[in-house]
Amino acid sequence: MDEPQPASPPPGADVAPEEPAAPAAAGRARTSRAGLGARIWRRSRDWVDDLTGFSSLIGPILRHPVPRARKSAWLFVLGSATLFVFLLQIVTGIALASAYVPSSGQAYLTLQFIDSTKLGAIVRGLHYFGASAMVILVGVHAIRVYLMASYKYPRQLNWLTGVVLLFLTLGMAFTGQLLRWDQNGFWSAVVGAEQAGRTPFIGNWFGHFVLAGDTAGGATLSRFFAAHVFFIPALIFLFLAIHLYLVLHHGISEPPQAGRKVDRRTYRQWYHALLAREGEPFWPNAAWRDAVFGVIVIAIVFALAVMIGAPAVNAPPDPTIIGASPRPDWYLLWYYALLSVLPRWIENYVIILAPLIFIVLLVALPFAAPGGERSPLRRPWSLFIVAGIVVTIAFYTHLGSLAPWSPRFDAAPLPASVVGVKYGPVALGAGVYYEKGCEYCHRISGYGGIRGPDLSDVGDRLTADQITTRIFSGAANMPSYTGNMTPDELSLLLAFLESRHIVPPATAAPAGAAPGGNHP
Repeated sequence: MDEPQPASPPPGADVAPEEPAAPAAAGRARTSRAGLGARIWRRSRDWVDDLTGFSSLIGPILRHPVPRARKSAWLFVLGSATLFVFLLQIVTGIALASAYVPSSGQAYLTLQFIDSTKLGAIVRGLHYFGASAMVILVGVHAIRVYLMASYKYPRQLNWLTGVVLLFLTLGMAFTGQLLRWDQNGFWSAVVGAEQAGRTPFIGNWFGHFVLAGDTAGGATLSRFFAAHVFFIPALIFLFLAIHLYLVLHHGISEPPQAGRKVDRRTYRQWYHALLAREGEPFWPNAAWRDAVFGVIVIAIVFALAVMIGAPAVNAPPDPTIIGASPRPDWYLLWYYALLSVLPRWIENYVIILAPLIFIVLLVALPFAAPGGERSPLRRPWSLFIVAGIVVTIAFYTHLGSLAPWSPRFDAAPLPASVVGVKYGPVALGAGVYYEKGCEYCHRISGYGGIRGPDLSDVGDRLTADQITTRIFSGAANMPSYTGNMTPDELSLLLAFLESRHIVPPATAAPAGAAPGGNHP
């Protein structure tokens, strides 16, 4: 028996739409829009690729096989991170160059203008901390390559181009310091030229070349600007292209394994068999790690630029201030400290021979040891060499930050809380102590320099006659004040120094006991 059919609604009656109809229609609309967007993307991509052949260049790079690194995969991201930071330096450098005027009369003012705007200060901070990050990354990358012996056959030229990029990076750092055109940058360039002038046979020409003349000035700034903005970046791009080509040509080195030696006769065949057996395309796993680490580095640089910012420029350059004590940025501070503590008779040998020997060793390394073990466990001397270099750089960097051999020309007068009184001979003697420059080299209660002995307890150690003898006789690192101090000034200075006690005067040791130091 047929089922009864529902009656048709009368004409004109409202009919409620079926519920599933709307979602289905919306889904079809979304699918249609998504399909349209995909079609537009594919057609645009195909059109650009047809005109440029972009896929034929990028495709092989993305599909390039790399060894599968299970435990040490994240150690292979340092080179790509260095490239990320270098691109950041290019972008921020272009932004800074758009406002910077490389002339001796305008450079200092334009930097002050850049720092006066919030965006300009951030961009300058990005450039400053980006330079530090690039030096760190390229240095750590070189250490990783050395420890894993990735310089061995067939990657000797990879190593040599990397060495060139390392020194070009340091060249960028050195030339960039002068562009601040402040007292520190100015005299750092003068010191660099003075060292270049000690090169045998070509020293005079080399020093003139660095300064672009007999003395530092506007021509020096123009030369450093051209080197920093044009010549050195061009060389970095050139050697970076060669370096990346060699990486693709020879392949990324596999993680070293103890007992697995490099044999020139069989290595290539073995390496290709390894890639066929255990390799993976560069995209997506290896590329993903490179991208993640690169973004993390850029984020850290950005955070430092916003929270700390680039160091403020100090006083404008003044060639008449021969007592300046310039310090390079932290990545060259260790070398500055090393030269500062060397005896004068060996200084020339270190300035010339040490860099030369270091460069020769770096160049000769891949050819002197092209095969053999790659594992650092089978090459323990490599661990000791790296540890020695890192400890030495860290120690002299810390020493350079203290600079005990350098007077503190920026030392402020002692506060009243240290002097102890506001009026009378002691207070006036504290003024003489500052005016005569004693505070540049001596420290009292934590204030002043550290070149000479601490005078916080000089009243306990020396008598007035002993202090007077030291003032007028001088010492190895202290000038004599004979003819440079009146009797009244001497009397006030003695009153102040005799008031410096650690032990209360009532219980102090005899005044003449245990004299020490070469200074008062």
